[in-house]
Amino acid sequence: MPKANTFVNPSTRVSFPPLANVKHIVAIASGKGGVGKSTLTVNLALALQQQGARAGILDADIYGPSIPLMLGVDAKPESEDGKSMQPLRAYDLQVMSMGFLIAANTPAVWRGPMVSKALQQMLYQTRWDALDYLLVDLPPGTGDIQLTLAQKIPLAGAIIITTPQDLALLDARKALLMFRKVNVATLGIVENMSQHTCTQCGHVDAIFGEQGGGAMAAEFDVPLLGKLPLDRQIREHVDAGKPSVIAVPNSKIAQAYESIAQRMLKRFSLLTV
Repeated sequence: MPKANTFVNPSTRVSFPPLANVKHIVAIASGKGGVGKSTLTVNLALALQQQGARAGILDADIYGPSIPLMLGVDAKPESEDGKSMQPLRAYDLQVMSMGFLIAANTPAVWRGPMVSKALQQMLYQTRWDALDYLLVDLPPGTGDIQLTLAQKIPLAGAIIITTPQDLALLDARKALLMFRKVNVATLGIVENMSQHTCTQCGHVDAIFGEQGGGAMAAEFDVPLLGKLPLDRQIREHVDAGKPSVIAVPNSKIAQAYESIAQRMLKRFSLLTV
């Protein structure tokens, strides 16, 4: 595991320069859409911040950027020199997204090379300010675009998020193997929508199956960083632009995200010694 964010892909011998003012870049990936990847990204960044780390988010989902809505930010980045951009701020997080650069109802009808170029521009032309961790919310999928992005970002590690459902696990495995192919360490797996507790009777139901994330973690010998519930409040919080870690800081939901952050940091310390 390389120090800071310098990454060398041994299969291509391409060396990526470290990103100024960013110590570690971590990808948040799923391989499949709709499993809660962006929600994990914003809450995990806020939980890392509560652990004393300086955190930021790069919304790499060019086609469907959702981070601006989830953090309640709607503005254009400022540029002092016409070449670089200042990240926007939300709850002390530094954030950059294509959603800040194009109109909300304007689709990004771009081919893979254009997407890759846009991502690199957002990454390297944003004036990040002394970040310990920059979380990159990757788009779903494991095709050419995702592989190119993984190869051209100096990643220090990746977190895979999945639901317990077999269909989601199938794509999550592909995402993990994609990172292994480009020599990026998997920091761990997060199982989302693990259980649902009925608000009326208290009955607990594993709607999407059971133990899928744990089984995948065991299969690939990586940690299960945590499980998150299927809870309406989580959705309501991000829809309102105030993620759960901020909206209900003393709740079990917030504690679950904080536990994932703690385990991620512990895993990081073990991989970088």
